[in-house]
Amino acid sequence: MSRSRLVLVLMLMLGICIVASSAFAGGQSDKPKAVPKELVVGCLEPLTGSYAVFGTEAKIGMEIAVQHINEAGGIKAIGGIPLKLVAEDCGESPESAKLSAESLISKNRLVAILGLYISRLTIPVSEVTDRNKVILVADALADNLTQIGRRYLFRPSANAGQYGASAVEFVVDVAKKKGLPVNRIALINEDSAFGHSVAMGAANAALKNKLTIVYQKEYPYDLSDATAIVSDIAGAKPDVVFHCPYFMDAILYAKTFREGGRLPKFIAGMGACGYADANSIESLGVTGNYYTNTYGYNPEKDTAANKRFVADFKAKTGHIPSDAPGMNYYAMWVLKEALELSGQLFPSDPLNPENLRAAFLKLDIKSGPAVDTFPTNQIRFNETGDNPAARAVVMQVLDGQTKVVWPFEGARAQAVFPRPDATN
Repeated sequence: MSRSRLVLVLMLMLGICIVASSAFAGGQSDKPKAVPKELVVGCLEPLTGSYAVFGTEAKIGMEIAVQHINEAGGIKAIGGIPLKLVAEDCGESPESAKLSAESLISKNRLVAILGLYISRLTIPVSEVTDRNKVILVADALADNLTQIGRRYLFRPSANAGQYGASAVEFVVDVAKKKGLPVNRIALINEDSAFGHSVAMGAANAALKNKLTIVYQKEYPYDLSDATAIVSDIAGAKPDVVFHCPYFMDAILYAKTFREGGRLPKFIAGMGACGYADANSIESLGVTGNYYTNTYGYNPEKDTAANKRFVADFKAKTGHIPSDAPGMNYYAMWVLKEALELSGQLFPSDPLNPENLRAAFLKLDIKSGPAVDTFPTNQIRFNETGDNPAARAVVMQVLDGQTKVVWPFEGARAQAVFPRPDATN
C-alpha cells in the first residue's frame, strides 16, 4: 500500500471513531439544548390572609418587571426569549407555603421562584426549592435564611440584622445632627425568626453606640391587645422605641400609643414592614405621622429606570411602591442578568440549574435597571447567597407621605425628630 493511500485510510478510520464517539455520547456535546419558547418564573407570595398586603403588591412589582424586561427584548443571550410569570398563593403557614412551592414546580418548568416575603414561610420553601434545584430569589430578611446551607437561594437585599442596625444608626445620626441626647431605648418585636433577627441587629448596634436598653419584649405576631406592653414601655421611660412589627400589629401599636396618650419622643420601625408604607398610612391617617421604617428599596432614587417603575406602579395602585414591590422589581432584573450571563458562559445549556447558579455567583452588577432601583450601586453574591453590597434606607411619614430621610446624602427630606406630638 502506498504511503498516500495509507494516510487516507487512517484519516477515514479516525473520522469513523470521532463519529462513533459522538453517537455514544448522545451527540449532545457541542449542540445547544433546546430551550422553551418562554421562560417561566414562579411568583410565590401570600396573596390571601393577613400578609396579603405585602404579597399582592410584591406580585405587581414582579409583573411590571417582566413587562419591562420583555419590552426590552427578553433574555437576549438566549435568543431573546421572553419571561412569563406564574403566580401561586403561599398562604400563611409553612405547610401551605411548601405545598404551593411543590405545586408550582410540578406544574411548570421553572427557571426560578421569586418572593415569599415572610421569613418563617421562606425557610421551609427553600428546602423544597433546593431539593428540586430551583433558584429561589427571596425577598425575606431573616439572617438565618442564608446560614442553613441552601445552594440555590439568593437574597439581593440587606438582611434583617442590617435593617435593625440601620434603624439605630439613623436615630443616632439624626439625634447628633440636631444636638439632642439619646441614651435610653426600648426594643420590641414580633416573635418570628424575622423579628428576632431584626431586634438582634438593633441590639448590637445599640451596644456599639453605647445606648442603654431599658426595655425589651418579644410578643406573638398575632397579638390582639398591646395595652400592657405600651404601659410597660411608658414606665421604662425610653427616649426612643424601636419596633419590628408586620402590618396588623404595627396598626395596633400605633393606635395604642396614641389612644393611651403615651407617645415617646420617637418611634422607629425597623424591618421592611408596617408604619411607613402606603397601606399603613391609609389605615392610620394622621396617627401614622412621624413614624419611620427601614426598607430595602428607595422609591426616590433618581434614575430613569426607577422613575419608570414608580410611575407604572402608581398607575396600577394609586400610590408609590414600598419594600415588597420594589424588592421584587429589582429581583426580577437580577434574575434577568443571571440568565443573560448564563447564556454567555454556558451557551449549550444556559438553563441547567448548576450553570444558572454559577452565573448568580459570578454576577457583579453595577449598571442597568437592577442597580438603578437598588439602594446602593452594586449587586453581587457571596457563597451563602447574600449581597455584601446591600444597604437599607429609612423612610418617614410626613404629612401623610413617605419620604426618604436617611442616609442623609440620598435623602429628599429632613427627618422630623423628635416627634412634635410626644407626650412621654
